[in-house]
Amino acid sequence: MFTVAPELQQTLIDLWQRATDDVMRHMPGFISANLHRSLDGTKVVNYAQWESMEAFNAMRQHPTSGEHVKALAEIGASAPILCEVVSIHSAS
Repeated sequence: MFTVAPELQQTLIDLWQRATDDVMRHMPGFISANLHRSLDGTKVVNYAQWESMEAFNAMRQHPTSGEHVKALAEIGASAPILCEVVSIHSAS
């Protein structure tokens, strides 16, 4: 999750979408990413899934993804949390 000034929320989203489309989704172990914006304009949440912690860590160490993460950090303050999926529910 990133905390961002409301006037920069869309800029952060655009950067994150570009990073995901250009880099992250092509990395081994990537499953999906979903971006969410808070209605008050101060938060952006990236819910991303990776096949394993090793794949996630490899992405974080990759020089190209590091450039994108640095650019995001210049716009907003991050507060990442790592989670494990324990249950999935769907309408169907």
